[in-house]
Amino acid sequence: MNKQKLKVGISAGDPNGIGIEVILKSLQNPKMLKLFNPVIFANTEIIEYQMKAFNINLELNSIKTFEDICNDRINVFSLSLGNFKHNFGEATTSGGEVASKSLLKSAHALKSGKIQALVTGPINKKNIQSDSFKFIGHTDFLSNFFSSESLMFMIGENLKIGLLTDHIPIDQVSYSITKKNLKGKILQMIKSMQNDFLIPEPKIAILGLNPHAGDNGLIGSQDEKIIKPVIEELNIENNTIIGPFPADSFFVKGNIEKYDAVLAMFHDQGLIPFKTLNFGSGVNFTSGMPFVRTSPDHGTAFDIAGKGIASSISFSKALLLAREVYNNRMKKTNHKVL
Repeated sequence: MNKQKLKVGISAGDPNGIGIEVILKSLQNPKMLKLFNPVIFANTEIIEYQMKAFNINLELNSIKTFEDICNDRINVFSLSLGNFKHNFGEATTSGGEVASKSLLKSAHALKSGKIQALVTGPINKKNIQSDSFKFIGHTDFLSNFFSSESLMFMIGENLKIGLLTDHIPIDQVSYSITKKNLKGKILQMIKSMQNDFLIPEPKIAILGLNPHAGDNGLIGSQDEKIIKPVIEELNIENNTIIGPFPADSFFVKGNIEKYDAVLAMFHDQGLIPFKTLNFGSGVNFTSGMPFVRTSPDHGTAFDIAGKGIASSISFSKALLLAREVYNNRMKKTNHKVL
């Protein structure tokens, strides 16, 4: 197999969080530079400051055009960020500006083909808000930017779980569960399992919305009137979709092992069990886009920022998953893999 490197863009996230720390720690591993040609979107001063703070020594290549990318160093695409001052652990306006500019520039690079995949550093959803960024998070921004219906898909060692609804208030969840929305997300998950993970006939479990999956209509009507009919309709087309399952008893080892993926109805229903089982080693994958994007399963972790104790396991796995999905898509379309 040709061991060419994946040209991966990396958005810095909030520089006052742990994002750059875990990026640098991941890239310290010699294996990473054998697999990836990384481009961090920040500026050299910020990266050098944090390398010194965390006693990390990496060879940097500061660039202003993509033609200057070096194949055997950490490329840093210089952004106009002014004289940024670090305040580890604080959600500052300037930190949000760095995160926003880094994400916007890296997304444009992905869209124009300058990079082959994107791994995003964690942002603070409040201080990143500006006239140029008015989104709840990465998934919403990327869906809008690439005009695609994306699926927030959490990938762990033994569990893949997608979300029907993600960053919306809990009192809006039930209104968002429609037959059209549910059918679209299930079909999207099936397509992702086939193209991104090369599972031709995925077996997918669907969680119910209400306690006990509605108890045959005694506790809410959505499970009986929306979720079950959609499952029945899709299974006519030779899919293997099972449910709805009561969410409170689903996540036991025996159940998880039976299914290739799970679709949860709302954020915490899926993320609580996922992070309980995989936190620190899981990956957030944005399925449904024409390009590959992953991120670690954690946030900015301001409480430990600047202390040098953040684990880079999740970010490293996000890099590796980006390469795996990219190659799987190449295999699926009979293109050369890396």
